[in-house]
Amino acid sequence: MGLFERAVLSTLPYVPTPLMRRLASRYIAGERLEDALARIAALQAAGHASIIDVLGEDVRDEAHCREVVDAYKRCAEAVSERRLDCYVSVKPTHVGLKLSEELCYSLYSELAEHCRARGLFLRVEMEDAPTTDGTLRVFERLRPSFANVGIVLQSRLFRTPDDIRKLAPGPLHVRMVKGIYLEPAAIAHTEPQPIRDAYVECTRLLIERKACVSFATHDEQLADRLIPLAEGSGQPREAFEFQVLLGVREPLWSTWKARGQRVRVYVPFGPEWRPYSLRRMRKNPQILKHVMKAALTGG
Repeated sequence: MGLFERAVLSTLPYVPTPLMRRLASRYIAGERLEDALARIAALQAAGHASIIDVLGEDVRDEAHCREVVDAYKRCAEAVSERRLDCYVSVKPTHVGLKLSEELCYSLYSELAEHCRARGLFLRVEMEDAPTTDGTLRVFERLRPSFANVGIVLQSRLFRTPDDIRKLAPGPLHVRMVKGIYLEPAAIAHTEPQPIRDAYVECTRLLIERKACVSFATHDEQLADRLIPLAEGSGQPREAFEFQVLLGVREPLWSTWKARGQRVRVYVPFGPEWRPYSLRRMRKNPQILKHVMKAALTGG
């Protein structure tokens, strides 16, 4: 990234809210549940499944955590009523992991039961490295009671292959990601190729366990290595899918679908859209270029 792009990044926190909202509309469904449902329905009409996410994290007030769970219950009810091909994805710190691991487990259990009653899947997301142990403990406690719960693992972290080996036997649903959190070099890969290589190795380990694996990536080079692994796994085609971010590299979705791959779109919404938008702009060069163009042209 050049000096000009770095300068633009430094000014992002000061971008006016109306402009930021216009830019964010590409990859944030909106602030209301109705906005997200409309986007999910449109995606389904175009042949894509979805994931619904209420934006937010790092909640340290129990009452707020319970409000978050109630919001997710409303999501599950609406998705079920509309027969949308969509599941629910929740960050551990959004439901109290930093407040109490026991509370976090209890709230995930409550939500998992609510989703199960409606035939829906629930994903336990993964956040930064200090939360990994707690997240895995909560997930492992959920697994014996809830077959409709999955986890996220990050290829960036050195520890992930061992984490895969240590997960208890039984059905396993994993979303593999590179990892958006920039962790220290002492515990994580920091360069693109080692992160890709680790992603492929983690996928091999998961395939050995007959896990269902979701490939969360927009990396064509990585996808070209993953598709043969999935096709040669001996597992049914529905055990694998690609997962993409709303509004990011949409032509790739069609490319992967044309290769016979299922594509599921992550659809975030909610009033806490601005912090998420800033993170995505810092991470994704295409979004950053769009910001720069809009700022310079007023578009």
